Amino acid sequence: MSKSKAPKPNIKKVLESGAEPKHRFIENYKELKTLVEACKEMGYRIVLTQGVFDLIHEGHAAYLSKAKSHGDLLIVGVDSDALTKQRKGPNRPIVPEDERIKMLLHIRSVDIVTIRDIKDGLGGLIKLVQPDVLIASQSTADFKKDMVYDYNKYCGKIVILPPQATTSTTGRIRKLSIEGAEKLAREVSKLTQDFLNNIKNG
Repeated sequence: MSKSKAPKPNIKKVLESGAEPKHRFIENYKELKTLVEACKEMGYRIVLTQGVFDLIHEGHAAYLSKAKSHGDLLIVGVDSDALTKQRKGPNRPIVPEDERIKMLLHIRSVDIVTIRDIKDGLGGLIKLVQPDVLIASQSTADFKKDMVYDYNKYCGKIVILPPQATTSTTGRIRKLSIEGAEKLAREVSKLTQDFLNNIKNG
């Protein structure tokens, strides 16, 4: 979260049709808060969701589309690389935060993207935005239903969505890991056999 003084956001540049991605990524939380307050005054219904969004797939796109259907303006908080490692383990994310942000900005249902870091915690962005609707995923392991409702006083409504596709990032990574392990095992077996053959023939 940037500590610098926030410039006054240009709402038109953010919300107009075909708005450039660079105007829709708002890293500075003070700027984001000012923008959100202005949008609420204009009557926009604000929807917030947050997560890693690693190896983006059809389930993510469907989830975000469903989230957007609950309001007028969808804000997505993307976990920083540091927060992702804390939540998911040392081998995550697969895709760096800069690339994940860019990918999300190209999804039609996403209006604004911001970053969520370790110092912000799981609830910092929720408290800042105070959305009309908070969307959470049923499959998020460290953000359980009872924990979500701890933030009820900061939100007009909380909606928990089930997985929107059979594909999952964790499943994809597991498959890649298994395939990698099997390939390594075959190579080791071949090297071992070649070594034994060389000894026999030597």
